[in-house]
Amino acid sequence: MFLVVGLGNPGSGYAANRHNIGFMAVDDLVRRHSFGPWRARFHGQMAEGTIDGHKVLALKPQTYMNRSGGAVGEAARFFKIEPAHILVLHDELELPPGKLRVKRGGGHAGHNGLRDIDAHIGKDYLRLRLGIGRPHDKALVHNWVLSDFARADQPWLTDFLYAVAQHFGLLLKGDESGFMNKVTLAIRPPAPKKPAPQQKEETNGL
Repeated sequence: MFLVVGLGNPGSGYAANRHNIGFMAVDDLVRRHSFGPWRARFHGQMAEGTIDGHKVLALKPQTYMNRSGGAVGEAARFFKIEPAHILVLHDELELPPGKLRVKRGGGHAGHNGLRDIDAHIGKDYLRLRLGIGRPHDKALVHNWVLSDFARADQPWLTDFLYAVAQHFGLLLKGDESGFMNKVTLAIRPPAPKKPAPQQKEETNGL
């Protein structure tokens, strides 16, 4: 069994924020893999389903970002899920929009949601870092993450979330590099090969 956690802030006022891309990704995962309905559990919203034969519990903590760890810790203890089977999806300032990285353990890099999860279950869980880019001025970071994605972002964002959901089973199988490769190819597919020039047939003087 796996616990898949999307990070974000609850409420319609935050729903389209860059900071909520973790919620968006888990919503897409639940929808595309036909999970059961969302239910209020563990200070969050939880849905159950299967992905490539693996039972998955999807969780969106409703305690605001900086207190995400309580919900994750309660769910993990109740279902006896070890950190190795917990995957957390969150926004990442240090990656360009539409890029992603998978990382196990390590520091929280100032991310308040990860900091609180670390305090409740330790650091040995898998983090799926979803790139949102960063503003040119460090002073603008707070407003950047708490502002909505622009209309121009919608095409890449839709494709990005779809690719993450479509290939998520690879993560559950432990194929992290395969997952990242598939998502990258889906977002930035290689340019089509040019057809080889046709050779003229010899006429033998006729």
